Amino acid sequence: MGYEYDDQNIFAKILRGEIPNETRLETEHTLAFNDIDPKAPVHVLIIPKGPYVCYDHFASLATEAEIVDFTRSVADVCRMTGVAPGSGGEGYRAIANAGDHGVQEVPHYHLHIMGGRGMGPMISRQG
Repeated sequence: MGYEYDDQNIFAKILRGEIPNETRLETEHTLAFNDIDPKAPVHVLIIPKGPYVCYDHFASLATEAEIVDFTRSVADVCRMTGVAPGSGGEGYRAIANAGDHGVQEVPHYHLHIMGGRGMGPMISRQG
């Protein structure tokens, strides 16, 4: 795998406690916090604590414990923020951007959980 992790990215700094955040959930392998520029009433970022650049990097190299912890943390965040349909919520959108074409801004894998209102169409079709 040709992934190079930049340990000076903003999420690495958050994980080291150099930059404050509004933590929603923290586990052994995962941190979830409010997005500083929310695009919906609920906008939480969920990140693994390990040095993974994007989803496929995480899916390829993370331990089973990291993957299970991350996945369960996503479910917990959806429930605790009230967006999980199975818990009476109206639904949410989960977005993970990867690389230049995916418009990834921070080179640390992160999943956006957005909800609290209708999210509209996923993407617009462009030539």
